[in-house]
Amino acid sequence: MPDTTTPPQDSVGGDPSGRPVGHAGARVEVVERAAPSGGTALALLVLLLALALAVLGVVAVALADADDAPGLGAIGILLMLAAVLLPSGVTVISPGQTKVVQLFGRYLGTIRRTGLVATVPLTTKKKVSVRVRNFETSELKVNDADGNPVNIACIVVWQVTDTARATFAVEDYEGFVRVQSESALRHVAMSHPYDDAEAGERSLRGATDVVSAEIATEVAARVVIAGVEVIEARISNLAYAPEIAQAMLQRQQAGAIIAARERIVEGAVSMVEDALARLERDGIVTLDEERRAAMVSNLLVVLCGESRATPVINTGSLYA
Repeated sequence: MPDTTTPPQDSVGGDPSGRPVGHAGARVEVVERAAPSGGTALALLVLLLALALAVLGVVAVALADADDAPGLGAIGILLMLAAVLLPSGVTVISPGQTKVVQLFGRYLGTIRRTGLVATVPLTTKKKVSVRVRNFETSELKVNDADGNPVNIACIVVWQVTDTARATFAVEDYEGFVRVQSESALRHVAMSHPYDDAEAGERSLRGATDVVSAEIATEVAARVVIAGVEVIEARISNLAYAPEIAQAMLQRQQAGAIIAARERIVEGAVSMVEDALARLERDGIVTLDEERRAAMVSNLLVVLCGESRATPVINTGSLYA
């Protein structure tokens, strides 16, 4: 299949027609296909044939010199030339590696079988790894949905699935994946608040799995042109920027203190209710409304106060 050029398809945004905004260019679209190749047996046969041709060529040249036969010498030279060219189609491919085969610049296909492999002679073969890879983006400083500066980084796990696109559609697919990953991470981080999300809203800190899935989806949409598949993306670093970290820490501490006070007051009120109910049920003491309010106040002070209460023993009358 010959290489073709088609109008670019923008999977992330831009002009709905698929053309990049402000550009009238076209991108190269090449789809991976299998290259003509043979296994180890064919490769060994080619090497043996090359060796036999080399021997026959040497013999022919020697006989031509002895018998003064120029035609036989030319045949010998051709045989030796064929013996040199035939092994150029033999290559070794390790597991997890592929070879992109080109003949005089034309894409013939990709060899995915491993071991000793024979293909078309006089071809150039570029090694492309299809192993799973991962990298960590640089730490980016972005503003979240509330405008607060945060530092964020993520780990992207990816793999080449289309070796033709990885080789011909972009200049450097590894650099392309890295840049597009940072761009997607920045875009997702700007669309969520760091914390304190409203109802129905996802925060970066509170919904890490959801945000990571969004990052993976957006990175995958951006790098599909390079024949790359994103397996997973995970946030590896997330924190407020140093200039507001102290203020945000104080706000978080204040929120924690308020939440703790709410629990303490709720528990204290429950304990006071139980104490008064038991005193009245067992007939230990009968209190009027004024003394009942005083006891409630004293119990709440003891239960909710931060410092330890000092008991006072009243030896007189309760109403004195």
